Amino acid sequence: MTPEPPSAPNTPDSRARWSPRLWGTLLVLCAAMFLDALDVSMVGVSLPSIAADLHLSTASLQWIVSGYILGYGGLLMLGGRAADLLGRRRVFLIALAVFALASLLGGLVDSGPLLIASRFIKGLSAAFTAPAGLSIITTTFPEGPQRNRALSIYTTCAATGFSMGLVLSGLLTQLSWRWTMLMPAPIALLALFVGLRLIPKSARDDAKRGYDLPGAFTGTATMLLLVFTVVQAPEVGWGSTRTLLSFLAVALLFTLFVRIEKRSASPLIRLGVLRSGAQIRAQLGAAAFFGSYVGFQFIVVQYMQSLLGWSALQTALAFLPAGLLVALSSTKIGDVVDRFGTPRIVAAGFLALVIGYALFLRISLSPSYAGVILPSMLLLGAACALAIPSLNIQATNGVHDDEQGMVSGLLNTSFQVGGALFLAVVTAVITAGGEAGAASPQQVLDSFRPGLIVVTAIAVVGLLITSTGLRTRRPTGSLVLMASSADNARSADTVDGAGVRKDAGEPVAVRD
Repeated sequence: MTPEPPSAPNTPDSRARWSPRLWGTLLVLCAAMFLDALDVSMVGVSLPSIAADLHLSTASLQWIVSGYILGYGGLLMLGGRAADLLGRRRVFLIALAVFALASLLGGLVDSGPLLIASRFIKGLSAAFTAPAGLSIITTTFPEGPQRNRALSIYTTCAATGFSMGLVLSGLLTQLSWRWTMLMPAPIALLALFVGLRLIPKSARDDAKRGYDLPGAFTGTATMLLLVFTVVQAPEVGWGSTRTLLSFLAVALLFTLFVRIEKRSASPLIRLGVLRSGAQIRAQLGAAAFFGSYVGFQFIVVQYMQSLLGWSALQTALAFLPAGLLVALSSTKIGDVVDRFGTPRIVAAGFLALVIGYALFLRISLSPSYAGVILPSMLLLGAACALAIPSLNIQATNGVHDDEQGMVSGLLNTSFQVGGALFLAVVTAVITAGGEAGAASPQQVLDSFRPGLIVVTAIAVVGLLITSTGLRTRRPTGSLVLMASSADNARSADTVDGAGVRKDAGEPVAVRD
């Protein structure tokens, strides 16, 4: 009988029940991730009320959304590495406190620039809580069924937060748009208080590594400029001199970043991680999945409110079945992943996504909710429940504990940059289709269809990319061996077909 790897010290045994403290820790991390995802989607429905109250122009209004995305997507890599180097618990709790304060600020201000600033600060803090929280989970729960279960609960909380954002926004905006800004504050403060008591202390990694300041600067500058350029491109024009020069600057900064990382003794991102096919599929899959969904949600909100005349609350309730399906499946997906493996579950999630988008192409000016809209919402809910936890599990499996924050930051960056990039593409396609100058409701509807086709195509590409992992044979067992030289752990990295790191001086999983 094949022996199993020993459980990591100070982590729950794979066969043991979770203690109340472990459950409490997981719930704190889930609350923070729920709020991070909630803030991405919740502000959308309240924008008209904000514009009327604060007398904001359309350009200023865009930055209420873009400010959060800019802070979140631009600083995720730095946030992930900071968690590894400064201590995951410390980074998570400080960032959560900043998030709570920024939420209070956003709900109390009477100035557009201050509201935009509060949104940027919230995005910045989320860029630190998200990778720190994910890496706390992956270093607390041992790889296998226990971690898969924890990650399935954690990531479906994120998917639920994003799906439920519209619902909560529709409800709260009926009272005041300020409640959409204030609501996360008490939840974040409660999570902070409980987290101070329950989250285990984590050792810092700076005792054995230095700080890659040039890499941190160039990496952060690259992501900030990329997100900024993508967000602004639909407004200033994709072919404008400003956009082209910005993309050129992004390419130069990225090239410099890669050169720095290759030469650094303690890189912000160890490029060897990306030699794994499973890791690359997870990163590209995350970008395609979230990017297509954000674009789809943008079109659907415009369709329901502008063409069908639905209220914010009616629009929010239309998305409710998807959110409920994700929430109800949160504790089950880990068992499904254990049985079938992440490649199959990710592919199944993308297949549901493609079918859901394709079915929505049947919309008209007087659709049947039960016959046209509801099937798409249920398929999208199933897709989120299947794919998002599986992508997180696939990205973090086989990664050394001291690099979990780095990989978590990279994965969240893929989600956010994919969302910003493909939303900008979809917006450009709709604009080119004549939505702004359409003279009749039917013409507006016709301008939405190319955007839906692009959204479906993005999901198809994601399905094709992630399906390549189906050729990888799942391991049937493993032997734990010790390599001979711990000193060469970093230089002798290899990666097997499933994306499992095999470092010298570390336990190595060898397939039977």
